[in-house]
Amino acid sequence: MAVLLQIRSADKRYGEQVLLDDAEASIVEGTKVGFVGRNGAGKSTLLRVLLGEEELERGEVIAHPNLKIGYLRQHDPFIDGESALDFLMRDSGKPDWKCGEVAGQFELKGDYLNGPVSSLSGGWQTRVKLAALLLHEPNLLLLDEPTNFLDVRTQILLEHFLRSYNKGALIVSHDRAFLQATCDHTLDLSRGKLTMYPGKIEQFLEYQAERREHDERVNASVQAKQKHLQKFIDKNRAKASKATQAKSKGKQLARLKTVEIESEMPTAAIRAPIVQPRQGPAVRLEEVVIGYPEHTVASNIDLEIEHGGRTAIVGDNGQGKTTLLRTIVGSLEPRGGNLRWGHHCNIGVYAQHVYGALDESQTVLEYLEYQALPETTTQQILTVAGSLLFRDSAVEKRIKVLSGGERARLCMAGLLLGDYNILVLDEPGNHLDVETIDSLAEALIAYDGTVIFTSHDRYFMRRLATEVIEVRSGRVRKYQGDYEAYLYYIEKEIDEGERSTASKSVTRKSDSATTDSNSAGPASYASNKESRKIRKEIKSLERSIEKLDTQRKEHNDELMNCTDPDRALELHNSIEQIRSELELAEARWLQLSEQAV
Repeated sequence: MAVLLQIRSADKRYGEQVLLDDAEASIVEGTKVGFVGRNGAGKSTLLRVLLGEEELERGEVIAHPNLKIGYLRQHDPFIDGESALDFLMRDSGKPDWKCGEVAGQFELKGDYLNGPVSSLSGGWQTRVKLAALLLHEPNLLLLDEPTNFLDVRTQILLEHFLRSYNKGALIVSHDRAFLQATCDHTLDLSRGKLTMYPGKIEQFLEYQAERREHDERVNASVQAKQKHLQKFIDKNRAKASKATQAKSKGKQLARLKTVEIESEMPTAAIRAPIVQPRQGPAVRLEEVVIGYPEHTVASNIDLEIEHGGRTAIVGDNGQGKTTLLRTIVGSLEPRGGNLRWGHHCNIGVYAQHVYGALDESQTVLEYLEYQALPETTTQQILTVAGSLLFRDSAVEKRIKVLSGGERARLCMAGLLLGDYNILVLDEPGNHLDVETIDSLAEALIAYDGTVIFTSHDRYFMRRLATEVIEVRSGRVRKYQGDYEAYLYYIEKEIDEGERSTASKSVTRKSDSATTDSNSAGPASYASNKESRKIRKEIKSLERSIEKLDTQRKEHNDELMNCTDPDRALELHNSIEQIRSELELAEARWLQLSEQAV
C-alpha cells in the first residue's frame, strides 16, 4: 500500500513549549489512525501542518502525488436560507442526484435534505458537512474531535460510515469508545515524539502500561544488583586478598544499566465528597411538564430516582436533556405537575453555565476558599486544588486567564470541597482530557451519594451509568437495563434505518419495539427449533470465549516477564489477534443472548 503522508525529522515549538522534536511518522493508504495525546501536546497543530496552514521549523511533510485530503470543518460553511441539498451541490459541484445519494448514507432525506440547513441541530449539520466532505472523494480524512457535542445516534452513524469507508483517516479524539470502534492503528504524540502503534486504542493503552510495569520491574532488579555489588566493592576494595574480586565486581557494576522511563505527566486524582449512603427516593416527578413559556419540551413525566444510583439522562441533541436537568435542580420552574426532593438532599451542580459565569477577577485559591465549607483548612483546599492539577503558583492564577479545561477542573474542585450527597452533572467530560475523565469516573463510582448526569462520552457512560432515562419526542421514560442495553436499542434502530425525529409512525414503531424488548424480547418471535439453535451457539461461543481469554492471559503473563524485544512484539501481535477474535465472539454472544431472553 502506498504511503500517503510521511513526516520526517519534524520540529515545532511555541515559545518554550516543544510540540514536535525530531518527530517521524507515516500514514499508509487505507489505514484508519486514532491520533491521541494529552491536551496541549500539539495534535491540532500537527493537523494544521498537514493541511499546509502552518509550517515546521525543521523537517518536512512528504505527500503522495495522488493525495487528496478531506478535512471536517468546525465552522459553519452555510449560506442563510439554503437547504442541505443546495449547500452540497454548491460545495461539491455535483448534480442533485449524486448529492442526494451520498446524503442518504447519513440519513439526510426529506425535510432534513430539502429544508433550511440553518434549522438543523448541530449533529444534523455535522452530517451535512460529512456528506459534503465525501462528495469531494478524498483518500485521506482528517477529523479533529468529530464527536464533540454529537448525540449518540449521530456518533454511531459516523462510526458506521467510517467502518465502511475504504480510504484512510487520521482522527483526533478524546472519545476512546469512538476510536476503539473506528481505528485500527494508534498514533501517540508525547513529549514531541510520534509513535505509531499497529493496534486499537485500548490495546495501545494496555501495552503502554504493561511495558512501563515491565521496565519498572527490570529497573528494580538492576538496582538491587547494583546495590549488592557496590556493597561488596565498598567492603573489600581495600583488602589485598579481595582486591581482584572487587575490581571484577566493579566491571560488572559498570555494565549494569537501568531502562530509562519517562516520568509521567501530572494526572488529576479526583476524590468525590465523603457522604453517608442513603436509601429510598431522592427525587420524584409526578405529571411534570418541562419547557418554556413559548415551548413545551416534554409532558406527563412520571419518574423516581433512588438514592445511591448513577442515573444517565440521554437523548438526541435538542430533545431536552439539559431542560430536564435544569428543572430537576430548580434553575427552571416546571410548567406543570409536582416535583419533590427527599429530606436532607444537598445538591451540587456542575454545568456549562456554571463555569462560564465564574468571577474572572478571583484567583483559583480565592474561588476555592469561597466554595469550601467553613471548617476547611487552607491545606485541605490546596490538596484538592493539587489533585486537579492546580499546583504551586497555579493557585494564584486569575480565572480570566484559565482555559476552558482549567475552568471545568476548577468548578469540579469546588464541588469536591462541599458535602453534597447529590451531584447533578451536565456534560462533565467536556474540556477534560482522557486521563482526567478516567479519574472522574473512578471517583464517581466510589461515591456513596447520588449522581444524575448527561454525557456524550460513551466510554464514560458505560463505566458510570447504572440506569438510563431518555428524553425523546416530547416524552421522558426510564429504560430497562444499563447503558449497554440502551446502546443495543439505538444500534437496532439505526440498522433498521429509523430516525428518532421522523414521522409519528416511526415514533410509534420505536416505542413498540422498546416495549417489546423490555418484555418478551426478540426470542418471542423465534420458533422452538430456532431457540434451540440459538442456545447451542451461545454455549459454543462461551467455550470459545473462555479458551481465548485463557490464551490472552497466558500471553499477557509471558509478555510481562519478557526481556526479548522480538518475542515481546510477537506476543503483542498474538494478543491483538486474540482480542480481535474475542470482540467478535463477545459481540455475537451479546446479540444471541438478547434474542434468547
